[in-house]
Amino acid sequence: MIDFISNNWLISLLILNYLLAIGTAFFVIRNNGNPVSTLSYVLGLLLFPFVGLLVYLFFGQEYRKDKMFKRQGVFNHKIIKKWEKKLLVDEESLEKYEESFLEQYSAVVGLVQNTQRKPLTFGNDVRLLNNGDEKFEALFDALRKAQRFIHLEYYIFGQGEIGRQLLDLLCERAQEGVAVKVIYDYVGSQLASRDKKRLEEAGVEIYPFMPVWFPNLTRKLNYRDHRKLCVIDGSIGFVGGINVSDEYVNSLNDSFWRDIHLRLEGNVVKSLHAHFLLNWNFVTGSKEISIAEDYFPKVKDCGEIAMQIVASGPDSDSPHIMRALFTAINQARESILITTPYFIPNEPMLVALKTAAARGVDIQLMCPRDGDSWAAKYATHSYFRDILASGIRIFHYCKGMLHAKTMLIDGQLCSVGTSNFDYRSFEINFEINALIYNEDFTQKMQQHFEKDKQDCEEVLLELWLERPLKEKIKESFSRLWAPLL
Repeated sequence: MIDFISNNWLISLLILNYLLAIGTAFFVIRNNGNPVSTLSYVLGLLLFPFVGLLVYLFFGQEYRKDKMFKRQGVFNHKIIKKWEKKLLVDEESLEKYEESFLEQYSAVVGLVQNTQRKPLTFGNDVRLLNNGDEKFEALFDALRKAQRFIHLEYYIFGQGEIGRQLLDLLCERAQEGVAVKVIYDYVGSQLASRDKKRLEEAGVEIYPFMPVWFPNLTRKLNYRDHRKLCVIDGSIGFVGGINVSDEYVNSLNDSFWRDIHLRLEGNVVKSLHAHFLLNWNFVTGSKEISIAEDYFPKVKDCGEIAMQIVASGPDSDSPHIMRALFTAINQARESILITTPYFIPNEPMLVALKTAAARGVDIQLMCPRDGDSWAAKYATHSYFRDILASGIRIFHYCKGMLHAKTMLIDGQLCSVGTSNFDYRSFEINFEINALIYNEDFTQKMQQHFEKDKQDCEEVLLELWLERPLKEKIKESFSRLWAPLL
């Protein structure tokens, strides 16, 4: 046997690979997971020797998810529900809401409130921040005015010019006595050890989210903290698609990056803050998180906007963001406008959109012509023929990279946040979105959508069907891996 192995080492390795691959494939099937994802893994294991096993090793195992359930679920029950219970809308207020012009969206409100205990909050003000320049100007201004604490959570905390400016400001505020806490995703960020040391020496508490070995080789490792949020003094919040990186700031680049962020004031900030504190507890490994009274201060009405925060991740028992958007799509009567850098929908969302289109709802999808991911681009394109045939209009954004993650319903309800319209955002990563129930704000968002269409080319079905065969082949193979992208 030893002689055979030494003389036929390649064949021996292949035999070992397929023994492991068949056993792993059986284990994947036995888990009764998402059928599309399961099939993708099984095909990878059987068709790509060695590579398939490595992909499953890095992306497919669920031990991290099990660990999160144990560590986060208890604290969600003890702490977060305690604070958000104070904000839950009583029946009388909800009845008044249901009698308003947004009555048709009470199903979305009820879903989020009943399944995730995320309250509908009133008296909020929302400021739309277009692109990185506006976002960082507003963020830095708020950071300079912070009196008690600054809490940040980012998927990408880069080392470029904008990252240096933020680092300098955080160090300055911490040295002035403001309590600063930072969570950064270990895979998505490129925070140097010297920068982390400088922050810590200035008094900033900073922790990575789920450190992994060789992060540069595992850019898509499962269960990443994809959120981009900041809470200042419990009264001002920021959330949206813009990370801390120079590529998001157009004044620092020759290329153009289209994105959207929000500046929030009012009770909605409490709900946003609760999610930060929950993740802070997770990354620090604390047995009991210490919540100061000023973390949830009483605030006066700042405006007339009703809002909810909806979050999802592998620590929850259902894909809350996906279910909220799914319900909103089913409630739409006139229009659905979607912007997303990656359109890789799961089957329920695809059916919901096609069904809405069949009802006569005007559905328009905007995504980048040239994205930042080759595989995601072709996976997105693989859905175009089907949805174009269903009557959904598609617009390719040509001015640069479109990274905004928004959905507008009937000019009355909009979602803005970190969640892409893909399987990874719906099922795997930690995401957070703001649901805004306000006609004036949604109309403003719709005006920006129409303005962005001026930088788009509409994708027409008859021309799309004539694209080269090699493009179609790339799309078909990319779609096989869609749940992993």
